[in-house]
Amino acid sequence: MPAIKAIKYNNQLCLSIEKLWNTLYSTFNTALHHHINIDVLHKIADKPPSAWIPFSKKEFKSAITNYNNSSTPGPDKLSWNYLKAIVKDANCLSTIINIANACIDYGFWPSHFKRFTTVVIPKPNKISYDFFKSFRLIILLNTLGKLIEKVISKRLQFFTASNNFLYLSQLEGLKFKSTTDVGVTLTHIICLGWIKNLSTSTLTFDIAQFFSSLNHHLLTLILKKAEFNNHVISFFTNYLVGRKTNYLWNNFFSPIFDVNVSVGQESTLSPILSALYLSSFLYIFEKRLKNLNILISIISFVDDDLFISQNGSFHISNSCLFCSYNVMTKLLEKFGLIVKHSKTKVFHFNRSHSNFNPPPLDLTPIKGPVLWPKNIWKYLGFIFDRKLVFHQHINFYSNKATSTIKCMKILGNSNQGINPSQKHLLYRSYILSIILYEFQLWFYNRAPLSYYLKILGKM
Repeated sequence: MPAIKAIKYNNQLCLSIEKLWNTLYSTFNTALHHHINIDVLHKIADKPPSAWIPFSKKEFKSAITNYNNSSTPGPDKLSWNYLKAIVKDANCLSTIINIANACIDYGFWPSHFKRFTTVVIPKPNKISYDFFKSFRLIILLNTLGKLIEKVISKRLQFFTASNNFLYLSQLEGLKFKSTTDVGVTLTHIICLGWIKNLSTSTLTFDIAQFFSSLNHHLLTLILKKAEFNNHVISFFTNYLVGRKTNYLWNNFFSPIFDVNVSVGQESTLSPILSALYLSSFLYIFEKRLKNLNILISIISFVDDDLFISQNGSFHISNSCLFCSYNVMTKLLEKFGLIVKHSKTKVFHFNRSHSNFNPPPLDLTPIKGPVLWPKNIWKYLGFIFDRKLVFHQHINFYSNKATSTIKCMKILGNSNQGINPSQKHLLYRSYILSIILYEFQLWFYNRAPLSYYLKILGKM
C-alpha cells in the first residue's frame, strides 16, 4: 500500500491494494454513468465540412522545439532529447509525418498510443488527505504520440479560430489567452457599468470533474458541427475509444483499466477539445437566455465559468443570476456535466460610500446553497474588492514576495549554495513576477509605475 493515510470511500476505509485501485478508478470515472441528450445539438446549425490539409515538416519541427528534455516520458520510456535527435533526420521525420497523415486519412489511432500511465499526486495545501478528491491525476503519454497530438492540436486551434466556432468570451484552451484576459475583461465591464450608474453582480461556478466527464460520443458530434470533415471525425471516433491506463502511486502500479470517458489533462488535445465541448454548450445557453429575455454576460475559463449581471438593483441582478444558474444546470446535465454547488460564489461590485449590505442569493429551490456576498472575492488568483481598489490583492502579493525573498537566504551564502549572480537572476525572473502579478488590473495611467520598476530592477 502507498505510504498515506487510509482513504475513505462511502464511509469505509480502503485497506487493501485491490480495493484502493478499484475505488480510485470509480471515483475519477463517474461520468461513465452520466446520461447525455444528443438532441440538444440540433440548436446548432449544420455547415458544410472544410478540407483538411496534410501535415508539413515545419509543423512538426515547430511543435517539438518547445518540449523540455527533462519531461517525464510515458510508457514507451522515450525521452524528448532522443526524439529530437530522431526528427533531425529527414527520412525519419518524413516517416513520422506519413504516420500522422495516415492516421487522419484512415481514421485510426494506434493502440500503442492509447496506452498511458496515470500518476496520482496530492493537491497542495489540503487539510486532510483521506479522500481521493485531495489528489490530482497526471497522465503520461507515449512520447511520439504526444508529438503528433500536439501538431493536431495546433491545427485544430487554427481551424476553429478561422471558422469562428469558438464562443467569443471563451478564454481558455486557446493560444494567446490567459487569466489576465479574464481579469482585464471583467474589470472593463465593471467600469463601463459604473459609467452608466449600474452595479455589477457576478456568479462563479465550477463544473465537477470537467475533463474526466467529457462524453466521447457527444464530442464527435460537436466536431461535425465545427465543420470538420469525415476523415477528422472518424479519426477522433477511433482516438477516443479503446484507451487503457494503469495508475502509479509512489512505486505501486495498478492493473490496467479501460478508460471510455474523459480527455486527459496532460494531452495537448485536451484544451482545444474541452473548449469545443464548452463552446457548443455556451451557444445553446446564450440562445435560451435570449428567448427568456435574461440579460447576462458570460466569461468562460476552463471549468471556472462566470455570469455577469449589471443593474441598478441587486434584487433584479440576483433574480437574473438565479434564472441563469437554473437554466445552466439543467442544460449541463444534457451534456453529461454536473455543477459543484459547494464552489458557487456570488459577489457584488459597488462604489457606494455608505453601508453596503447586498442581499444573499438563495439557490435552495434548485438544490443549491444560500450564497452570502463577502467583502473580498478570490478568483483565478485575483483578489477583488467591491470598489476595485485592489488593496488586498497588492498587499497579498507584496507579502508573498517579501517572504520569498527572506527564504532565499537559505539557498546559499558566501561559502556554499547558489552565488549572488544566480540569486539576482532568481529575483528578476521570479520575485518581480510575484510583485507585479496581474498589475494590468490595478494600474492606471497616472500611477508612477515606471519609477518603482526602476527601483525594483536595481535590487
